[in-house]
Parts: sequence; structure tokens; C-alpha cells
Amino acid sequence: MRLLPILLLIPLLSVGQVAPERYWVQFTDKDNTPFSVSAPEQFLSLRSIGRRQRQQIAIDQSDLPVDPNYIAQVRNAGAEILNVSKWFNSVTVRITDPSVLQQVLQLPFVIHHEPVGRYGSPSKDWGKGAVASDKSNIELPVDADYGTALNQVEMLNGLNLHRQGLMGQGMLIAVLDAGFSGADHLAVFDSLRQNGRIIATRDFVEGNDGVYGYSTHGMSVLSTMAAYQPGVMIGTAPKASYLLLRTEDVGSEFPIEEHNWVAGAEFADSCGADIFNTSLGYTDFDDEAYNYSYSDMDGRTTAGARGSVMAARKGILVVTSAGNMGNNAWQYINTPADADSVLAIGAVTPDRIWASFSSIGPSADGRVKPNVCAQGQQAIVATPSGAVEPGNGTSFAGPILTGMAACLWQAQPEATNMQVYDAIQRSAHLYDAPTPKMGYGIPDFVRARLLLSGYSPANLLHDELMELYPIPFTDRISGTYYSSIAQDVEVRLVDGMGQTLQTLRIAGCEMCIHPIRFDGLGSLTVGPYVVEVLAKDGRFARKVVKAQR
Repeated sequence: MRLLPILLLIPLLSVGQVAPERYWVQFTDKDNTPFSVSAPEQFLSLRSIGRRQRQQIAIDQSDLPVDPNYIAQVRNAGAEILNVSKWFNSVTVRITDPSVLQQVLQLPFVIHHEPVGRYGSPSKDWGKGAVASDKSNIELPVDADYGTALNQVEMLNGLNLHRQGLMGQGMLIAVLDAGFSGADHLAVFDSLRQNGRIIATRDFVEGNDGVYGYSTHGMSVLSTMAAYQPGVMIGTAPKASYLLLRTEDVGSEFPIEEHNWVAGAEFADSCGADIFNTSLGYTDFDDEAYNYSYSDMDGRTTAGARGSVMAARKGILVVTSAGNMGNNAWQYINTPADADSVLAIGAVTPDRIWASFSSIGPSADGRVKPNVCAQGQQAIVATPSGAVEPGNGTSFAGPILTGMAACLWQAQPEATNMQVYDAIQRSAHLYDAPTPKMGYGIPDFVRARLLLSGYSPANLLHDELMELYPIPFTDRISGTYYSSIAQDVEVRLVDGMGQTLQTLRIAGCEMCIHPIRFDGLGSLTVGPYVVEVLAKDGRFARKVVKAQR
């Protein structure tokens, strides 16, 4: 599958040349916009504002919509407005008359323009909408609930999070893809539809809300996260909510698609999306003049990379597939997988070995890419027939991991996007010795949750860990307790004389983190106390100190 185009190094065409039909046009300023950062509710949802507030991210000029008067003047000059980008302060337009282009370029607020391609011919299709089926004879484990999708969840230690009720509830994932044909009626998505968790749909190629056509690729991608058909398939975030956004035109390959992606990303941001999944990427185009070189994979050159970084700055966790070029002369990741602050996901086999088609790193400027890996060979996905079958591609590794990231963030909602990003990387099995093929390796989401909670586990299968705060305490003690095994435990607050002051009883599950909280401690005498855990295999204690109020 080809990947997602961006901008900047595309050669400019003079007005006299035979020009493409579509252009990216950038404006000088937002000086006269009727919008203000002091009234963000006019252009951002309350959910989007809340995400920024939780992460202490200021609303700034890049959040302001493009000046409507500038857009109107471009339209009045005869250009057709295709999409608008507030992050880039620009529009993408369709212009077939060179004299119209000349009029647009003479507008005093137009600072820059670039051609971004022609309309594609529907007859040209690289199979972006097709599921890459896998007919190999490797036997996948089967589960009564997860079906043959068990391995791709279990590989990331995701079953433990699911068993704790962490299945993506309350999280909003934006899926930017080529089309979602089948997602409106296939049985694996019944729960998603019936519970109203498709929050919005939008087509940034055609400019409408119709996304259930054009391609089945986005549907298969979505299934790895959102499927919930026990006995057949359960995805990695089956109770999350979703935005389904079409940004990719399967009939052609031009840089316009990267700008579609940026417009889709801005829409998802304004809706309050927590996570983006992008199983698209770009290196070469129908017109070779637009092609990227490996040196462009530096995280700063392409429109897709710059748009992805901007999304991360807004507090969104951006997850993208690394690409399927490992067997090709190119070999390397595509864009926007090259972007900093973006989790680029490589593919591994069911046996945790690098899949030979998975694109390799590093980025052109030497950063570790792909960041981490998930199952992308023989990944179980929904097909247009309603069956589930094995498919190949980092297109599937990316969303499998995206869903688990949603469950992780659900467990620690106060965390920032980059704290989640860091915990996922640090939990991976090659973190201390990354490789060009697998980056930091395969994450362990139980370990990632512990890391996000403040723990540094040495051995998930043997550790018993307790985190308490604040120390010293005044009115209360809060914290968490991790047990590697399923066991009922008793947590006590004990004074210096050995007297138990408060007791908590916890019904423990395997590899679970349990909350600890002792309230009403303001009247206690200043001095040392002990929080102790009485577990199946003995006593585990931590000294705490009461401070003066």
C-alpha cells in the first residue's frame, strides 16, 4: 500500500506551464480573523478544550480558523475550495484556468503556493482498498471469545488490561484512511453501531460525510480495534468511540492526500480525539516530480510529518504504520512515520519475528524508527464478506497497537500524550538495544501501565510493588499496589506501636494495579507510620511519615 503525501520540496510551476488542477495556497496571517483564543468554544469542542487543559497546553494562533474573508476572496477569484488548514493557514484548491491561478497569486495575503496534483483516474488502483490476505499454514491459537485474533492481543499483554475492564471506554480514536466500506453493516461492528460509538464521519476527498464506500481498507483497519463479536473476533479497543475520516483517494497518488490528512486531523482535533490511527503513508507519486527521497524522511520536510507533529503538540497520541517497503529497494519508513512525536509501528510475525515486508529505520536524521512493533503478518481482520481472515501489513500492526494505547491511557487519564508515548516505548522488549528493523521492539502494556503509574518493574511475573503519595502525608495517603498473581490482599495503616488504624481489603487479579487510599488522617500525631500488605506469600511494607498540617 502506498503512503501519505506532504509538501514543501515540490517544484513550483510557472503560470504559463501546463499546470495540475490542485494547489496548496498559504496565507500571510490571521490578523483579521473574527475568532479569538479567549473564546475557543467557537471553534473547538469542549472535549478538545478539556484535553488541552488536562495537559496544560495553551490555545494559540495555530488553533484559530483561517480568516473567512481570505477564503472568500480566493473563491471569488474562481478557485474551488477543497479543504482548509488552520494549522498551516492555508487552503487546497482546484483551478483549471491559468488566469484564475494568476488572480489568486495576486491577492495581497497569498504568500506561497505549490502544485499538489491532478484528479486521479478511477481506473488506477494499487489495491489500497484490498485486504492483503495470508494463506500460509501457520496455526494461530483460538480463544472462545477472541477467536483467532487472540494472538495479536496477547502478544502485547493486552488481555490483562481487558480483564481489568480496560477496553477503551471513554476514549475517542480518529481513524484516517481510504474508506470504510462494510463498517456500516458487518456483524463485527454491531456493538460499535448499536451503542452509538461512531461519533462522526467525514470525507475530505469528496467533501461530504459519506465514508462507507471507495475502499474496504479502513474497515479492516477499524476491525482490529473496534470489532466485538465474541467467538469470532474482539479488537484491542472494542469499547472506545471512533471518528471515521476518509483522506486517501485510492484512484491516484498525489500530495493532495497529505493535505486531506491534515484537514482530517484538524477536524479530529476539534472534535476532541485522544488518539489518531493512520495506516497510510507516502514516498512516491503518480508524477515522479513529487517523489520523496530518503533524505526527506527527517520528520520536518513533508506536510504529513509536520501535520502529525502539530497534532502531537495539541495533546493527541499519533500512531502511524511504518510502511510495507522492507522487501523493496526503498526499504525505509515512509512519511508521516518519520515524524518526531509520532509512534511509527512496524510489523512482526505471530512468533514475534520481524516481518520481512515491514519498513526499516532509522529516520534520515538518525532517530529510532520504527518506534515499536505489533503483529502485522497473519493479523486477523474483518473482510468484506463478513468473515475474519489473516492479512499482512503494517496497516494492521498500527491499529492493533493503537487500540491497546487507548486502553492504557484510559487507565491513567491524567497522563499526557507524550507520557503514554514514552511508557509504550520503555515497556518494549528491545528498549535497551533498539534495532533498525524493530525499533524498541514489542511493547508490554502491563509494564507500560506500571511505568505510567510510576513503577519500574524488574519482573512482571514476580514483583509486588507499592506506590504511595504524598510522602510525607498530612490528611490522606493515596497510591497503588501491583501484584503479579491473583490473590486477595489486606492493606493496613499501622502506627509506631503496631496498632492498625485503617484496613483495606482488595480482591486481587493477576498483573493488576489496585488503588490504595486512607482518608481522615489529619488528627494523627506527627511521626512515622507503616503501610503494610498482607498477601498470600507474606508481608510487604512501606514506611510513611506524617507531617505537620
